[in-house]
Amino acid sequence: MTKTYYDPSDLKKFGKISEWNEELGAKFFDYYGKVFEEGHLTAREKSLIALAVAHTIQCPYCIDAYTGDGLQRGITKEEMMEALHVAGAIRGGASLVHGVQMMNKVNKLEM
Repeated sequence: MTKTYYDPSDLKKFGKISEWNEELGAKFFDYYGKVFEEGHLTAREKSLIALAVAHTIQCPYCIDAYTGDGLQRGITKEEMMEALHVAGAIRGGASLVHGVQMMNKVNKLEM
């Protein structure tokens, strides 16, 4: 395994994040658990959304977790890649739309 800044084994320690503040940790994990329960969206759909968001926020731990979770839920590698491209398009579009701010500023300064 290639050595990285993020140690993949640290993902298994996520539950310990409550040790230094049990009250807030418990509230977070209660919330987290509720969010991923079946609702209007299936657990499979939520896993695919989480994987796309994980790439958007560039969290290697989340990418590892939701890649594995997705595979267990029957999400195909093609579906994962399509979700990744959706995330990339939204992220790219969000960067580009801010170009309007630049254009507005240039137009104002050129007056």
